[in-house]
Amino acid sequence: MASVVVCLPFSAGDRRLPSGRFKRRPVRCAAERQALFNRIAPVYDNLNDLLSLGQHRIWKRMAVSWTGAKMGDCVLDLCCGSGDLTFLLSEKVGSSGKVSGLDFSKEQLSVAASRQQLLSKPCYKNIEWVEGDALDLPFPDGYFDAITMGYGLRNVVDKRRAMQELYRVLKAGSRVSILDFNKSTQPVTAFVQEWMIDNAVVPVATVYGLEEEYKYLKSSIREFLTGKELEKLGLEVGFSKARHYEIGGGIMGNLVATR
Repeated sequence: MASVVVCLPFSAGDRRLPSGRFKRRPVRCAAERQALFNRIAPVYDNLNDLLSLGQHRIWKRMAVSWTGAKMGDCVLDLCCGSGDLTFLLSEKVGSSGKVSGLDFSKEQLSVAASRQQLLSKPCYKNIEWVEGDALDLPFPDGYFDAITMGYGLRNVVDKRRAMQELYRVLKAGSRVSILDFNKSTQPVTAFVQEWMIDNAVVPVATVYGLEEEYKYLKSSIREFLTGKELEKLGLEVGFSKARHYEIGGGIMGNLVATR
């Protein structure tokens, strides 16, 4: 497990945005996984569109909707990547709200900050980008009104610890919405999922020179928790309710947990 400290804001070579706001935190993670997300950052959004035929945008809107975020709320997008969920949250809470997008990948945050300036919606000024650790969040207890986590829980080295941190920084009665690949208990769904990774995801990633980077998907899903196991984990760390929904024909899943 590596400890990485990177200073933000970025230098000019890293597409620095003078108007962007950044914070830094030490990051504890599997170094190879962090390096992977830094490498895929430049093509991450294009690949998501291609590989899901644009469906990921629907799933992400569903994930944000499940949080119950509303105007003026203080919200967090954990493992924010290039910022899709962060921007959707920003639109939900408006200019009077506050949004933190946290990720362990400097390159993903650089892409997110570039998109923030390019998209240039007034409400996006409420976003702060934070490089940090999902296992040691730099926020006080009971700080957020809503939290999203898209395709992140599967990649952290300690899922229980990550869930405990989500519980800690969430206000009582508020919800976290966790979108990720679904580890299906149905043999047919699991077969289709693996077939798609082998015959669609990896070949498309190969065109971008990222074959090895995307081969990890199959093993990461196999090592992930089923919907029932995610519900059980949520309740064990203290959430009062936890419900997992299968979406995208069972290929994806979304855990909604209430503190």
